[in-house]
Amino acid sequence: MVYAAEADPLCYPGTTVLRNRLDVQDQAGLDEVELALFLIRADEPIASGALDYAHYKAIHHHLFQDIYDWAGEVRAIRIGKGGNWFCYPEYIDAEMIRIFDDLAVANYLVGLWPHDFAVQAAHVLAEINAVHPFREGNGRTQLTFLAVLAEHAGFTFDDDALDRDRVLGAMIGSFSGDEQPLAALIADIIA
Repeated sequence: MVYAAEADPLCYPGTTVLRNRLDVQDQAGLDEVELALFLIRADEPIASGALDYAHYKAIHHHLFQDIYDWAGEVRAIRIGKGGNWFCYPEYIDAEMIRIFDDLAVANYLVGLWPHDFAVQAAHVLAEINAVHPFREGNGRTQLTFLAVLAEHAGFTFDDDALDRDRVLGAMIGSFSGDEQPLAALIADIIA
């Protein structure tokens, strides 16, 4: 799905293609190289951290550092998908701090039964998804963070259980307030 956005200084003039370190100026080519470089970084150990907002930004930086100069930095423009707008940039930091403060109060979901972990993790991911703090790479960062969070809580993370259409459908549903498909997906991933 294509993003809707305000005029974006991160794009090449006259296009919606994000400026990138490799100077790839067509979307199909950028998608291809971005996926390849993401997969390489995703196979590396993810930076350890405190499961807080700074750690979340560090995960994004790790995954996309080879592609974008702004990897790990919060977006500065308004964006949306499918007619829905994500959190306005001026509120991103406050919302992300609130989400991660709530996660800390919930002891990072440690000690929960699998079903309860899945339900609470779905809520955390739904909130992060509604904020959409980065210009690109939000979904992949969310799933990487979920893997880190699940492992921290003592669960395994079966990325073979990830089906692109199911993940996308669950995230879209969660944006509309239906977190159950996302919770079911997470339950299958940690089973």
